[in-house]
Amino acid sequence: MTDKPMLILIAGPYRSGTNGDPQAMAANLARLEEAAWPVFAAGHLPVIGEWIALPVLHSAGAGPTDPIADQVLYPTAERLLARCDAVLRLPGDSTGADQDVAIARSRGLPVYHDIAQIPALDRQGAE
Repeated sequence: MTDKPMLILIAGPYRSGTNGDPQAMAANLARLEEAAWPVFAAGHLPVIGEWIALPVLHSAGAGPTDPIADQVLYPTAERLLARCDAVLRLPGDSTGADQDVAIARSRGLPVYHDIAQIPALDRQGAE
């Protein structure tokens, strides 16, 4: 248990293995989002980098397969990790998610590989 809600970055494949197929990327995002409720139900705040990066790309007139995407997707996750308390790394090959894990570890943040590893919020001790 923990007495403070954590901001937890959910990291896993988004573009990896999709060959730029929008439906495959949407399916990967849906898998990332499936982890959001259990993280929230445990008393924490889930965040997925694409929730922030995709609107930024859209405002630049680009999408996730455009050349500018690498200048937005990876830096968004890195900037988020400056605010996050932990990472939940979902299965699957992903250069970006592997980078998220490396950054988290370099900053001393816990990296969970299963939702069951995340300590629940002690709601009696939480403010």
